[in-house]
Amino acid sequence: MIDTVLPTYNRAPLAFVSGEGSWLTDDRGRRYLDLGAGIGVNALGHANPDLVKALETQAEKLWHVSNLYQIPQQQALAEALVEQTFADTVFFTNSGTEALELAVKMARRYWDAQGKGERTEILTFEGAFHGRSIAAISAAGSQKLTQGFAPLLPGFTQLPFADIDAVRAALDASTAAILIEPIQGEGGIRPAPDAFLRELRALCDETGTLLIFDEVQCGMGRTGRLFAHEWAGIAPDIMMVAKGIGGGFPLGAVLARETAAAAMTAGTHGSTYGGNPLGCAVGLKLMQIVATPEFLAQVNEKAGIFRQRLEGLVASHPQVFEEVRGAGLMLGLKCKRANTDLVQAGYDENILTVPAADNVVRLLPPLNISIDDIATAIAALDAAAKRLHERP
Repeated sequence: MIDTVLPTYNRAPLAFVSGEGSWLTDDRGRRYLDLGAGIGVNALGHANPDLVKALETQAEKLWHVSNLYQIPQQQALAEALVEQTFADTVFFTNSGTEALELAVKMARRYWDAQGKGERTEILTFEGAFHGRSIAAISAAGSQKLTQGFAPLLPGFTQLPFADIDAVRAALDASTAAILIEPIQGEGGIRPAPDAFLRELRALCDETGTLLIFDEVQCGMGRTGRLFAHEWAGIAPDIMMVAKGIGGGFPLGAVLARETAAAAMTAGTHGSTYGGNPLGCAVGLKLMQIVATPEFLAQVNEKAGIFRQRLEGLVASHPQVFEEVRGAGLMLGLKCKRANTDLVQAGYDENILTVPAADNVVRLLPPLNISIDDIATAIAALDAAAKRLHERP
């Protein structure tokens, strides 16, 4: 008999009932240091008092009215995002997958409005992950995501990651946009080199092609800047955001330049729940905390400490680890043993990590993790590595 919850997840045998800061407590009373943060979602940890207060205050007033009406909380969050980024306008969604759907529609509508409806092709990159809708898996193209779901949507061309020559060769009169994660998350914590991102921007400027960044996982302070592309000194035309933007409340967004979004007029897109008062109240409070120079400076300080200690961990266990990857507090341990074995060994040491492609274990702690918790994390990972080393 099938489970009452559709069994599409390979879940760990853990059930958490409460959390505080960087820690979770399961239904047996056992505490775990959470280095996954809900896959990069809980940017300020669990039960953050500022976010709880923002949610409770709004919940006592108004939950939902739909986008048939003005939503002041949505307007305030949009203005905060525009003020802090390249964007002129924002559309709110509930998830990163929904953000991908709009980004694709926006890019194609942009060209259609100019009488160039033939420009529909979107260039993407091997190892990408943009969600699990049909459009999203068609964009990524990997067999793991697409097997059994044919026919896929046309209009996407996958290229080798960070290969500018392949981009130049593929870009032609049918190209609408280039879509890339500045740092691949599910793909194994693979940062695109800053020089490559700058070359993409120059190529798009030269050809009029739209540049779309997927910062669903690497955005919202995760790398020590509000958005990862800022390190390269360039900006996209369209950007997908989700995960950390709501601090745990389901929230996503598409940010865009006015030129890229001009053809998205009334009726061209919509969402019943997107940008509801509850989500936007929490998102605004999170922005007020995370987007400050002081907070981002702390992320960079902790990231430096964490990375240095992880490098030492790799050096201490050359039979288990190959290298440290990533930026800021979006880090990965490339493993020589099966990454899922390290994740499992971590459970035994009361620490939670997240597997990714290329045999990598992701470390995505809350951005406000303490220095003491970083020390605890290193000790637990060291113990987990010793467990693996002792096993045949």
